[in-house]
Amino acid sequence: MASTHHRERAVDGRTLRPETLMMGHGYDPSLSQGSLKPPVFLTSTFVFTSAQQGKDLFDVTSGRRMPRPGEETGLVYSRFNNPNAEILEERLALWDGAERGAVLSSGMSAITTTLMTFLRPGDTVLHSRPLYGGTETLLRNTLSVFGITPVGFTEGTNPAHVRDAVSEALATGPVGLILVETPANPTGGVVDLRLLTEVADEIGSRTGRRPLVAVDNTLLGPIFQQPLRHGADLALYSLTKYAGGHSDLVAGGVTGSAEHVGAIARTRSAIGTNPDPHTCWMLLRSLETLYVRTERACDNALRVAQFLHGQERITSVDHPAFLATDDPARQVLEQQTTGASSTFSFRIDGGEAEAFAFLDRLAVCKLAVSLGGTETLICHPASTTHSGVPRDLREEIGLTDSLIRISVGIEDADDIIADLAQALTRL
Repeated sequence: MASTHHRERAVDGRTLRPETLMMGHGYDPSLSQGSLKPPVFLTSTFVFTSAQQGKDLFDVTSGRRMPRPGEETGLVYSRFNNPNAEILEERLALWDGAERGAVLSSGMSAITTTLMTFLRPGDTVLHSRPLYGGTETLLRNTLSVFGITPVGFTEGTNPAHVRDAVSEALATGPVGLILVETPANPTGGVVDLRLLTEVADEIGSRTGRRPLVAVDNTLLGPIFQQPLRHGADLALYSLTKYAGGHSDLVAGGVTGSAEHVGAIARTRSAIGTNPDPHTCWMLLRSLETLYVRTERACDNALRVAQFLHGQERITSVDHPAFLATDDPARQVLEQQTTGASSTFSFRIDGGEAEAFAFLDRLAVCKLAVSLGGTETLICHPASTTHSGVPRDLREEIGLTDSLIRISVGIEDADDIIADLAQALTRL
């Protein structure tokens, strides 16, 4: 089970980096027969030493009371807690410098469980656009049944535009949560997190209820962007992507204060959006190489973006490297990020037919949805990941039939470029 000792977090006065702590933090080998790596705890339930212990553990796990001074917390049932999940949550929180992390069964589980925790019927969700297609569909189709209204803004670095959206949202109903995705999937749109924090404070002053700022940090985090350090309350993840990184698991996560993440964890336990122990174990494996995989993929992506930027059949490339120096998005990225994602979009000269012809000729790049894996994945968002978004809304946010999303992997960059080049020359 997870160790309560954190002696490895500092050595001779030096605070260890997350890359180092991923190798052992939160796990005591002496509790598992000296096993170097945590075993997979494939159990649904845990044995109590006494009936009183069972009562005490359920009282604490359910949140009915806080642990007493010196009281040991323990394990009760794998829907509530499990050693693999607890170790994973401790390590996930380290990347963002968070008080607590929670893991869930998918990225959409993380988003949905968070929304269910903090929203009430009649509330409005103020959100950036575009969002991941599944999130857009959740807000517009599913939550509307429960009397929750989404109000979006597209210029996340423009204070006047964002505040206009705030006025619209408040006219619709109380703003229960601010949900943003930055950079946006798939267009790379940027949201100024400091601006959103100011907006949340202003809403709180006007209404007496300050909405939390939740950031879908999947495309950059947790390596190149830590939203909590820039004023956000919660960082949300599809851990399927970069954190998992091998296209072999589905999971989600959230980091933030112990209070807020604890509330999400209680909702998770109530509705069962927890991940299974084996998935948690696989994520522990993946977090050990997250930094080196992400660095390599992003270096490759910059080379691929530079190649595409110079091609006649490519009309635009949505990579931060090509933002003008006076572009507000570039200025925000320089303030709140330390690198660019390996996932970006570009537009081909033509429409769906030309995009499909190009995609069907690729050999090294795999034609599949998802992102952040070791292999290069490429897809046509308008007909796949964002196909549930109405066409007029897609067009409004620039998600046209000519747009292609690529998630560059850790293969040899020259091989990826050669594959793209041959597909372009055959158009």
